[in-house]
Formats: sequence, C-alpha cells, structure tokens
Amino acid sequence: MKNNFVLRATTGILFVAVLVGCIWFNQFSFGCLFVIISALTVREFGGLVNRIEGVEINKLITSLGGAYLFLAFFTYCSGIYDNRVFIPYLAILLYLFISELYLKKKNPVLNWAFSMFSQLYIALPFALLNIISFSADTSGMEFYSPLFPLTIFIFLWLNDSGAYCVGSLFGKRRLFERISPKKSWEGSIGGGLVCIIAAVILGQFFDVLTVMQWVGLALTVVVFGTWGDLTESLLKRQLQIKDSGNFLPGHGGLLDRFDSSLMAIPAAAVYLYFIFIP
Repeated sequence: MKNNFVLRATTGILFVAVLVGCIWFNQFSFGCLFVIISALTVREFGGLVNRIEGVEINKLITSLGGAYLFLAFFTYCSGIYDNRVFIPYLAILLYLFISELYLKKKNPVLNWAFSMFSQLYIALPFALLNIISFSADTSGMEFYSPLFPLTIFIFLWLNDSGAYCVGSLFGKRRLFERISPKKSWEGSIGGGLVCIIAAVILGQFFDVLTVMQWVGLALTVVVFGTWGDLTESLLKRQLQIKDSGNFLPGHGGLLDRFDSSLMAIPAAAVYLYFIFIP
C-alpha cells in the first residue's frame, strides 16, 4: 500500500510538472508535448476498441491523424501557415475510408466508426487547445499565452481533488451510479466550490476576464469535465476494463488522465469565444 502511494504520488508530481512546464515555457514546447500526447492517446484508444469483436482500426494512421490535426491547428492559430495546412489531414481521413474497401476486414463499418470517433473524441479536443492558447494583438499578429490552457487544467485538477476530499467525507447521494458508483453529488458540489474560490482569486491577479467571467469559465470546466469523466467511465464499463492503459504507473493510461479535458477543452473554447466575440 505504501509503495503504491509513493508510486502514484511520484508519477502524479512528474506528470503535472511536465505538463505545466511545457505549457508555460513557450509555444514550441507546448506544441511538441501535445502532438505527442494526441498521438499516444489516440493510439491507446485504438488498442481499447480493437478488443471489441470484429473491430480492427489502423492505430498507426489514426495516431498520425491525431498528431497532424494538432499540428495543423498549431501552425494555423500561431500564424505560421494558412488554412491549406488542413489538406493533408483530409487526405488521412480519406485514406481511412478508402482503405477499408480493400483490406477485407471483418467489420469495416465499425472500423470506420471508431476511426472517426478517435478523431472527434480525442484528436479534435486536443487540437482546440490551440484556439485557447493563441490570440491576436492590436496589430493582428498572433501571440501565445499559456494562461487559459493552464487554467483549464488547474480547474480540472482542483475539481478532482475537491470532489475526492468532500466526497470521501460527506458523499451519500450518488451522482451517476449506473456509470460511476463512487461519484457523489456532495463531492461534485465540493469540487465546484473549490474551483469557484480559485476563479475569484484568479480574478484578482488577471484582469483579462472579470471575476464573474472567471467563475463562469470555472463552472464550464467543472460541468463539462465531469461529463468527460463519465464518458470515459462508460467506455471502460462497456469494455469491462479498469484502466485505459498503464502509461502512467499508478494512474492508468493517458485517456484516464485526460478524460475530463476532452469535453472541458471544447466547452471552454466555446465559452471564451463568446466572451471575446466582437
């Protein structure tokens, strides 16, 4: 038990340190990290769904698609290249469709479905981090800011920690027992309150948003992050597995670590879009 706690704590600290460090350092360390994360998480998802009878998606090509979609958004949002950068990604999608005509696999329709789902469920949310990370200045030049991507992950971590602590002490009413029996309404509310407090504090130091706008962002991340967590729990329940992988010792796979963010990132992007809309 003690060794497992030390392993989990060490892995968790290293994971947070690498993520925060790469996002904070500069746009290129941010880009390199999430190109790798996108590819590995899509590959991990492919390994999971390939356990389903008759399913055999191309993990190499879907992983390449996940990595390239992030890279395409990165180069476009940073102003490095124009929208033509997305054309190779369309070629990857066409390949995934056309290849099934010739490979004579057992269930090509399911292969199509899960291949496209890997891009929609995993690759696109990671790619949308670029929408949150880059903004135009008064001259129209794009610049990188780590504030919002870091804030989203901090809200997710605070929500998880707050929900675990409050739920362990006071949790009685199950939030979604059919999918995740351990989650409680009390824990979810506790996690949300912790994030609201953090948002109020952020509002005192970063005036890019008002305090109420920071609170709105926190609640958006909390609600959609919870749905993201439940979505992966449903996937694992259907596949009858405990963890999505063993990439992070003591914490499971990458999909286990980023499940909440896969819905929180798109929701935060939409929220911030409407906040800053002219």
